[in-house]
Amino acid sequence: MTTALRLAVTADMPRIAALMQTSVRTLFPRFYSADQTASAARYLAEPDPALIEDGTYFVHEADGEIVACGGWSRRGRLHAGTEGDADDDRLLDPATEPARIRAMFVRGDRTRRGLGRAVLAASEQAARRRGYAALTLMATLPGVPLYAAYGFAEVDRVAVALPDGVVLDCAEMAMALGPARPGAPIGLV
Repeated sequence: MTTALRLAVTADMPRIAALMQTSVRTLFPRFYSADQTASAARYLAEPDPALIEDGTYFVHEADGEIVACGGWSRRGRLHAGTEGDADDDRLLDPATEPARIRAMFVRGDRTRRGLGRAVLAASEQAARRRGYAALTLMATLPGVPLYAAYGFAEVDRVAVALPDGVVLDCAEMAMALGPARPGAPIGLV
């Protein structure tokens, strides 16, 4: 089945939210308890309109369905699921700060097919064009293997407390941006 990668638009938000819910409820139970999965579905599986408005969020479509999503950000917010911080909307300085990889979700039956890797490649290329020399992210445990295989290194293990007090073990990961990767999608952003 062929998929198409494109920039997300505001009209995609309900379908993105549905994908996020499905992804969390399918993939998280392999790594987290039922309480952690339920809390993540409530607090992490919600589209961030700023990513779409900034033109930094991608979706993969197959047969009219969104089957993967994710992107990058040039703003201070590192991840969803915590109370807003005054620094969240601050524009990052590409000369001194890494861009953020944000809100990566893949439908459970579509994992390990290169969709997440394609979103990362598009995000990396776009961030590089904006002058960023590095990427950082906060990975939930289901995403760690993808990010490590892509070239991210684990910086630290972090306990992320969600608004209801449930704590998720996560991994802060980072990657320097070297020369452009062969085969990276061209012209998406």
